[in-house]
Amino acid sequence: MTTLKAVAQAQAALASRRADFPLLVKFPELHYLDSAATAQKPAAVLDAMREYYETDYANPHRGAYDLSARSTERYERARKRVAKFLGVRDADTLIFTRGTTESLNLVATAWGRAKVKSGDEIVVTGMEHHANFVPWQQLAIAQGADLRICELTEDGRIDLDRLRALVTPKTRVVAFSHVSNALGTINPVRDIAAVARKVGALVVCDGAQAAPHLALDLDALGVDFYAFSGHKMLGPMGIGVLVGRREILEFMPPYQMGGDMIEFVYDETSTWNVLPHKFEAGTPNVAGAVGLAAACDYLDAIGMAAVRAHEQMLLELAHKMLGEIPGVRIYGPAAVADKSGVVSFTLEGVHPHDLATILDEDGVCVRAGHHCAQPLMRRLKVPATARASVYVYTTAEDVEALGRGVERARGMFG
Repeated sequence: MTTLKAVAQAQAALASRRADFPLLVKFPELHYLDSAATAQKPAAVLDAMREYYETDYANPHRGAYDLSARSTERYERARKRVAKFLGVRDADTLIFTRGTTESLNLVATAWGRAKVKSGDEIVVTGMEHHANFVPWQQLAIAQGADLRICELTEDGRIDLDRLRALVTPKTRVVAFSHVSNALGTINPVRDIAAVARKVGALVVCDGAQAAPHLALDLDALGVDFYAFSGHKMLGPMGIGVLVGRREILEFMPPYQMGGDMIEFVYDETSTWNVLPHKFEAGTPNVAGAVGLAAACDYLDAIGMAAVRAHEQMLLELAHKMLGEIPGVRIYGPAAVADKSGVVSFTLEGVHPHDLATILDEDGVCVRAGHHCAQPLMRRLKVPATARASVYVYTTAEDVEALGRGVERARGMFG
């Protein structure tokens, strides 16, 4: 168990972590506060990918020669490393995808088309990213099912009482985010999963904003599927993960057809390969998997408890600074203990897009818009918000620059 002293030591060490990120070293004037969109990459990740390309690169699973065997070994070793980081004992239930979006579409398509019928219910929440909303919406339309949306509390949480009332014996799927990308809200995964399990519904969790920031033990989390993207947790773009329960994955038909997911191809029919290959058609992104494994090494070296403590300190500072600026409204839970890495806000009289442009003039990078969460924006009664998000390389100076920039924008617009 991590001691408080160890957490404090690791947190102090984060002050020098910025030097590990080549882009931030090259542009020292940059205040990068858009990590919820994508995280910067440490040299360790870039080096691991380059080393793979320079020493072990070949098409895996398809060659009897040594170089191909080494490439296969790197790919499968990466799978085991990522599984260990997530607390997944059965590494073959970890499917590499292109990202969270593909992972969630895989479940909605392969499982959903086989299991959801006319008259069934699919439950999502009012805070979902489009990637965990639209696939279920479209599945409901295609299958004649009923899409039901769990509303939120005033402070941007999933309303568990409403969820309990919404979930019925007809509910086939409950899909929700572990952490809201637009609010930072940390949702009670085990409580939500328990509600779904009472009626035998499938539990699908979007972990895109949780895996980079929270210590995970997926085997104990109580979900059937968990999805996330590598690029949000220091890994490269183009690699993602779907972890599923073995018995469900073995039941599901393939998502895509092609090389490596095949066992036998006959003229009239075909049979499928074993897990995880059944869901990984085509040439895999080995370099991406290697880079993601290196990102897991990097985060483990820091310690996820220290990552969390560092971010909470920065969120406290951001809440304090923004909260003292007249006209600023912060969305989501007020307590940073209930949030992960995100501060979503508006400034009265200034459109978030204009605010982001003004901040960019000061080298402050924030996201502005609906954050691929238009149903949530309607519930907040705003067209958009500005979103600042922090990570391991973020400093107090970055947050202070955000505060100064918002003050300047308020002055410009009166």
